[in-house]
Amino acid sequence: MKAETVSEAVLSRRSIRDFTDRPVPLQVLRRVLDTARWAPSGCNFQPWEATVLTGEPLRSLQATLRAAPPQDPIEYVITPPDIPQEYKDRLAATGAKQYGSMGIARDNVAIREHATASNIVSFGAPVLLLCHIPRVMGLPQWSDVGMWLQTVMLLLREEGLDSCAQEYMAMWGRLIKQHIGIADEEQILFCGLAIGYRDEDNPVNAFERERAPLERQLRFIGFGEEQEA
Repeated sequence: MKAETVSEAVLSRRSIRDFTDRPVPLQVLRRVLDTARWAPSGCNFQPWEATVLTGEPLRSLQATLRAAPPQDPIEYVITPPDIPQEYKDRLAATGAKQYGSMGIARDNVAIREHATASNIVSFGAPVLLLCHIPRVMGLPQWSDVGMWLQTVMLLLREEGLDSCAQEYMAMWGRLIKQHIGIADEEQILFCGLAIGYRDEDNPVNAFERERAPLERQLRFIGFGEEQEA
């Protein structure tokens, strides 16, 4: 179902982990990505770059990834080693609901690893956008790329499409860049973005998600009591 408003797009967007094989028209992708060019960009650098795969090129990449171990070290640190417990708890809560929706017990390590490996085939999505960033860019430009990706994901919802951002792909960054003809010394592979149509019948695409309460993350200063009511 297409999102009719920005709010609907925000609330209906979620990380989809089971896609149908329904193809995504090129003209729809071009429309989304053309509009997303207007995402915010500090200094107007527009640092986002991407390669979009489907069909045989995508299947070839997936076969290559299946046959290769992750690189060491990976492109960048995905999870900070000393992250506070509060954030670890958020990850654990989401993981419990995700694997619970799939009927996978917490202690079933082998099945959990198999489910995680579905990232390699982007959960069956027919399209994979590979986002890469020039190495000369700094942390502010990484923020720009994040805003661009969010804009893409919301525009996909407007078209009735779904997505899943995959930092997981950073574990094979050099191999992916070699496959798509991107110079490792010039670019960092940031993430993949699986694109397609969600399988509405799979519970993994419908488990209840949680977000921290607004008061935990924001403070309002200088507003009168009448404005807070």
